[in-house]
Amino acid sequence: MPFDPDYIRLVLNENFEDAKRAFLEPLMAIHYAHLVMLTEQRIVPLDAARRIRNGLDAIDVDAVRRACYDGCDEDLFFHIERLLTSACGPDIAGRLHTARSRNDIDMALYRLQLRQLLLQVLAASAGLRAVLAELASKHVDTIFPAHTHTQPAQPTTVAHYLLAVIEQLERDHGRLTAAFRTVNQNPLGACAITGTGFPIDRDRTAELLGFDRPTGNTYGSVASADYLLESVSAVQVALVGLGRFVQDLLLWCTVEFDYVRLPDGFVQTSSVMPQKRNPVALEHARALASKALGQAVGISVAIHNTPYGDVVDTEDDLQPLVSSMFHDAIRATALVAAAMRQAEFNVVRMRERASAAWITVTELADTLAREHELPFRTAHSIAAGVVRDAQQQTGVKATRPLSETIEKLSRDLAGHPIALSDEELRKVLSPEYFVAVRKTPGGPAREVIEPAIAVARERLDLHEREIKAFRTQIDDAASNLKEIVARL
Repeated sequence: MPFDPDYIRLVLNENFEDAKRAFLEPLMAIHYAHLVMLTEQRIVPLDAARRIRNGLDAIDVDAVRRACYDGCDEDLFFHIERLLTSACGPDIAGRLHTARSRNDIDMALYRLQLRQLLLQVLAASAGLRAVLAELASKHVDTIFPAHTHTQPAQPTTVAHYLLAVIEQLERDHGRLTAAFRTVNQNPLGACAITGTGFPIDRDRTAELLGFDRPTGNTYGSVASADYLLESVSAVQVALVGLGRFVQDLLLWCTVEFDYVRLPDGFVQTSSVMPQKRNPVALEHARALASKALGQAVGISVAIHNTPYGDVVDTEDDLQPLVSSMFHDAIRATALVAAAMRQAEFNVVRMRERASAAWITVTELADTLAREHELPFRTAHSIAAGVVRDAQQQTGVKATRPLSETIEKLSRDLAGHPIALSDEELRKVLSPEYFVAVRKTPGGPAREVIEPAIAVARERLDLHEREIKAFRTQIDDAASNLKEIVARL
């Protein structure tokens, strides 16, 4: 029965084009791997296997990519099957579909594609980490005011801030690699949903396609979508973290902050305002990340409340959204890395801001508690009184020295006066001292930050080697499959 023209126009043609773009090569690999397994298990005779191989070899993949949907076949799978049948006849070609279904084939296709997308996200994330680690190494002593609740809070360093972002990206790596391992399992052999009575070898097709192992339960192998949702969730977390970092960078690029200056190649001017230097690369990165985040939510919504089984909701119509989400996530991450590679930090401006608004006064309270044995709450009250007194004297010509204020407040609040010289106060209230004494593990002091940067680089090297190992496993499997097919 021919398909309705509207169904062809609205569904089948679109899905055919999408499948050609994303799944043609994985589908051919699945055909070859299944053929090898059937031959080795003596399910298909060697002579027939060779004719099937020759038929698959005869398929012009480039011609398939150029082909327009003509309504003769339901989808790309049947289009390839028709080409194979034309090459070696129905009696021979039909043997290739022994002990399998489009259900387990589709799930294998999606996993083969998804693992490549995950590797691209992992590589983009690693690239951003490399850029940030290099920037951190250059700005170990670059002090700026950290904010809490959008207000200046305490001095820290650019390196300290960037390491926080790097550690978040390291955790993203852990989530993404865990998702990769979930994805990299072979559903072939599950067939329609209950497996098969043929003596297949699921481990063999897993090996030939570079999967780590077969999936388990055959029902779940074609019904489950959590492998996809885990990957999408890992990317969602990464995108939210990236977006928050980009939001800071855009704020720092404003004239009012003037902390960061992007290279000329990543800014644009206005068509009417020649003074403008718009950091549009970061705006594009924010937009792409937000778009990808929305697409990720859309994927979850599309799967939500669908039956636990083989349904199109998780298949042809959803896959372009998956590819688009990953594509935009990769673009956003790589764009931030590219824009920041040669970014310049306004060291002087940041230092000035780190000395304003009394943001070092926490250390005055700490010093009173640590070196003068005051209860911290008392020390905190004295430090707060110092700030209040200074603010009340704003505009007054003759201001009271801080040392006198501290002596008076300590007498009133602690019961005895504490004398701190002007030199001691300048030291205690300097942003450099504030950073230097914070040697807490994970803190901003140089002796803490420099080893932390070294550790970050070691982890990056380890993770890059891990990504390379994943790629090598896949590439080696593809080469091995090609050689085995040729020897049939």
